[in-house]
Amino acid sequence: MSPARGLLDDRVVLVTGASAGIGRAGALCFAREGAAAVVVADVDDEGGAETVRLLADAGCKGVFVHCDVAEDAMVAAAVAAAVDGFGRLDAAYNNAGLGHGQAPTAEIDRAGWDRTLDVNLTGTMLCMQHELRHMAPRGAGAIVNQSSAAGLVGWPLLGGYGATKAAIAHLTKVAAVEYATQGIRINAIAPGPIATDMVARAIAASPAVEEHINGSVPMARLGQPDEVAQTAAWLLSDRASFITGVTVPVDGGQTSKG
Repeated sequence: MSPARGLLDDRVVLVTGASAGIGRAGALCFAREGAAAVVVADVDDEGGAETVRLLADAGCKGVFVHCDVAEDAMVAAAVAAAVDGFGRLDAAYNNAGLGHGQAPTAEIDRAGWDRTLDVNLTGTMLCMQHELRHMAPRGAGAIVNQSSAAGLVGWPLLGGYGATKAAIAHLTKVAAVEYATQGIRINAIAPGPIATDMVARAIAASPAVEEHINGSVPMARLGQPDEVAQTAAWLLSDRASFITGVTVPVDGGQTSKG
């Protein structure tokens, strides 16, 4: 009997925002699914180094690259770390993102708006540009972008964040259509409330947040980072070989409920 194969056997994968939370969960999930190497890109050097250590414990090669995805040269360096270090880039999980804080539309801070736009939307665009420039000549590759349930419904007080995530879903569709005949699949994931440090801080600041989550999510619980990561692994794998241009909610039914 041949040994069981993982979803991402022998793949070289780039994960942005991989120092903690969903990004780290993605990196470790990809390692469990047989990835040959994972490039960990983040602005958090300490957290990134810890993710690389955890990858090593899982028997997977890992390398950390300090990367602000809003900076073109840093994104180029992250992709180069995969290509130069491991010979190629097979898959990418463009997860890095941030928010501007909760505020009604009339009170959104301009600096926060601009930084959210730079990291979430421009960052995703820059990542895809550099990834596609490597993947297209090879005629193979898979990309997953991180959208959000906040980009699929009108989520009060998250106008700027939600706008960037809605735009990521649209950009994903456009790029998927453009590169479909070149052997590259591009999809997105839209997580709902996930048990990350960011959500934990919001709950600690206001118990009403947890009540709202339980009331808005039909499954009445937070999702786990690994549940998002497993979805990303599947979309990046050959198991999803005829799927491109879609945004998959991982939200316990929240967007279905509205």
